[in-house]
Order: sequence, then C-alpha cells, then structure tokens
Amino acid sequence: MKKFLSMVMLLFCGLTCFMGCGKNEDQSYLRIHIRANSNLSVDQNIKYLVKDEVVNFLAPLISDATSFEDVKQMLENSKLEIESVCNNVLKNNGFCYTANAKIATEYFPTRAYGQHVLRSDFYDALIIELGNASGDNWWCVIYPPLCFLNATELNSSNIKYKSKLIEIVNNFFD
Repeated sequence: MKKFLSMVMLLFCGLTCFMGCGKNEDQSYLRIHIRANSNLSVDQNIKYLVKDEVVNFLAPLISDATSFEDVKQMLENSKLEIESVCNNVLKNNGFCYTANAKIATEYFPTRAYGQHVLRSDFYDALIIELGNASGDNWWCVIYPPLCFLNATELNSSNIKYKSKLIEIVNNFFD
C-alpha cells in the first residue's frame, strides 16, 4: 500500500509539473548578448573573436550547472573575469576601448536553434558591451547551452536529457 501511495503521489506531481511547467518554459533560458562597438568591419570582426574566447571561458565554468539559477549565479560571480577575457582579446588585437559585462533582462526576437525555437520575449541575459556598444550584435542561449553546440550536435544523440522524477522513481525501487 505504501508503494502504491508513493507511486500515486509521484504520478500526481509529475502530471502537475508536466501540465504547469510548459507554460513558463522560456523563463528558464539565459542568453548571452555581445554588442559590437560599431558596424565597422574591424569592430564586427573583433566581436566574433571576443565571442569565441567568452564561449571558451564559459563552457567549462557552467558545464556542471544543474539549473538556471546556478548558471545565473556563476555568471554574476564571474563578471570581472568575463570582462578580463574580453579586454585581453581587445588589447591583444590593438583596440583601446574596453568591455563591460552585466546581467540584465532584455527583449529578444524569435530565434531557432536547430529544432529549438524560442519565441520573442524578455529574457535574462549576460550582456557584454564592447566600447560604445552601438554596432550589430551577436546573441545566443547560455542555459541550456544551445550556443555551445553546433547544428549537427543539436540534432544528434549526444544530448542527454535528465528527469528528476524518473531518477526518484528509479532510486525508490533500487
């Protein structure tokens, strides 16, 4: 009887989450937004060099994060290091302007990442402003790490999905 009641409770919790969680699904996304100094080709090119180094810095930093809150806190705690990574790229390439990093909520248009489509809405984001930050920008999703995957990885079996509910059920019967 105890196992039956436990299973009913787990099923109820799972259905409740399934029915309620999907409505706010996009709220768990955290984006990255890098604004170039200007639209001059030199500023646009350095923006991509900065992007590459920032992604290289962030990938191992957030690889063990298990939630949106973890990633957001890691980014908040690492803003100075992120700025340093950006400023080193700028300095090493002869630029005299610097970068500013902050966590903010901003509007993003609809965008597809392979099979994943994020509707236009306001999202929390790591904002990196290079110099005047008046040029075209680059943006992607940090959590889940959609911009750290290329298109073939997004559609492959390399992605592992976890379910806390299934883990609880499996642990209960072990």
